[in-house]
Amino acid sequence: MKLSLPNTAMAAGNTFHLVIASVGETRFDGAAASATLPGTDGELTVLPNHEPFITTLKPGFIRVKLADGDVRDFPIESGVLECTGERAVVLL
Repeated sequence: MKLSLPNTAMAAGNTFHLVIASVGETRFDGAAASATLPGTDGELTVLPNHEPFITTLKPGFIRVKLADGDVRDFPIESGVLECTGERAVVLL
C-alpha cells in the first residue's frame, strides 16, 4: 500500500520559515525554499533543516527562493542571521 501525503505536507518539508526585518519594518515573513546571503566570511545559502548557527552579514543582496520557484531579492547594508533549522531570522 502506497501512502501519499497532501501537497501542503510535502511543501512544508521543503521550506523553512524566514523573517527579514529591521526596526519598524518587516521586509519578508514567510516560507522559503532557500535563502542566499552575503555573510562577512563569504556567501552562504540556508536550506530547510540547516544546522543552527549565527553570523554577521555584509552589504549586498539576500536572494530568497520561494517554493513555487519565484525569486525575491532584498538589498541590505549589514545585519545578523540566526538559523535554527526550521526558522531563519535576519535582523537588519
